[in-house]
Amino acid sequence: MLKMWKTEDSVEEWEMKVKIIGGGKVDKLKTSVVSRSSMKLWMIRAITTVLLWTCVVHLLALGEIWGPRLLKSWPSCFSNQDVELTSVPAKVVLPPKRIYKNNGYLMVSCNGGLNQMRAAICDMVAIARYLNVTLVVPELDKTSFWNDPSEFQDIFDVDHFITSLRDEVRILKELPPRLKTRVKLGLFYSLPPVSWSNISYYTHQILPLLQKYKVVHLNKTDARLANNGLPIEIQKLRCRVNFNALKFTSQIEELGRRVVRILRERGPFLVLHLRYEMDMLAFSGCTHGCNDEETEQLTRMRYAYPWWKEKDINSEMKRKEGLCPLTPEETALVLSALGIDRNVQIYIAAGEIYGGKRRMKALANSFPNLVRKETLLGPSDLKFFQNHSSQMAALDYLVSLESDIFVPTYNGNMAKVVEGHRRFLGFKKTISLDRKLLVGLIDQYNKGSLSWDEFSSTVKEAHADRMGSPKTRVVIPDKPKEEDYFYANPQECLQLSPNLYSMEIAGLNAEACLKLDSRRTRDFILKFPQKSH
Repeated sequence: MLKMWKTEDSVEEWEMKVKIIGGGKVDKLKTSVVSRSSMKLWMIRAITTVLLWTCVVHLLALGEIWGPRLLKSWPSCFSNQDVELTSVPAKVVLPPKRIYKNNGYLMVSCNGGLNQMRAAICDMVAIARYLNVTLVVPELDKTSFWNDPSEFQDIFDVDHFITSLRDEVRILKELPPRLKTRVKLGLFYSLPPVSWSNISYYTHQILPLLQKYKVVHLNKTDARLANNGLPIEIQKLRCRVNFNALKFTSQIEELGRRVVRILRERGPFLVLHLRYEMDMLAFSGCTHGCNDEETEQLTRMRYAYPWWKEKDINSEMKRKEGLCPLTPEETALVLSALGIDRNVQIYIAAGEIYGGKRRMKALANSFPNLVRKETLLGPSDLKFFQNHSSQMAALDYLVSLESDIFVPTYNGNMAKVVEGHRRFLGFKKTISLDRKLLVGLIDQYNKGSLSWDEFSSTVKEAHADRMGSPKTRVVIPDKPKEEDYFYANPQECLQLSPNLYSMEIAGLNAEACLKLDSRRTRDFILKFPQKSH
């Protein structure tokens, strides 16, 4: 600025001198001086701007390092000061997409209850992967006894399902528009695949249909893939889908965690899958303990459903063969004989028990701390789940995974799938009841042929090696229904570290899932004598 003022003073002096010399050169000299002054001013401004921007860049760089430390406690003008600051969650890294020549589109309609459909979905993903086709998100059963209108996305996290498997198989929520038009016009092939088929059946029978029609619809999916004799990659993929890709919706997971939290606050708990429900009794023809009116009602129901093929059933013969679910009264005797503490919490993972309070009386007298999701949660918590049996079953599934002991009274789909999932989570204790042996012992005890001590010791000894510990799957060639179910004991996957898959299993903390609490188990059950050989 001083230079500028000096420059202006000089200009005035020069103007006075110019007047003496002569007015002709004044304008020329004045223009030259003003021009040089403007250039100097422009250069000063330019240099100042560059310096300022350099300072700003350095300050921003320092802010990256020191800003969070210095400013983390400062109030924000744009956010609620009462909200606790949390770290930004890590970005989910998706697996790379698998690129392959698409051989067609596979549509599937699952049948049965939640866990039958769960296993079927795992099978269908494995089949689609092996055949190099595109899988359309499976359609769930809406016409069975449960009449549940739930869609896939109402139960499972469909986006997670698609993205978590994208390195194996391409999955779409729906067919592309031109193919949807073909399906509407009936230009596709629909069939029920042969039960318990090996992979060669799908290669030689289903793949040619896909290549010819472009769209194939499998309208039944229960037990359509063999338990054994499959490539190890297929078996591992079935596990990956089951234990990682089939994640329940956030709403179901949150409610499941809340139930587990409530139970944990009260102490250890046992989950009893008491499969004494109307549909099971009608389907199986098991009426032991029912009165004449109930027996007639169950028989009418069995004949009303054409897809239940077996109609004329001898209930007592079936019971003696161990093919009936234990009754609530029989269950009370068995749990007591096993040495279960009568004061332990027993969570009933089931729908409405047939016969209601009358049939539950003996069990409630023996174990007074019986609880259900309906007693642990308020009506408002369950209002969105009412009349959605599969979503209710999903809650029971999550609680069953987290229980200290899981005891199913029938080896149905939920019992098998939960048993296998608990094996994957570290061989968590699951008591597989030998119903054929038990009904014989119960009848002897009720007749007075066995004392309580004899009954109890025999029950304990018989179940010493039926607690969910590692074992090899039993294979019976040509009799897949009689051999061990893959999903009850997925041994090909149990040799692998769970870290291979997601560390979040069904929304539950993996470390908590994998940790076995033997102290809780000892609180429940007496030490079992070693089975004599």
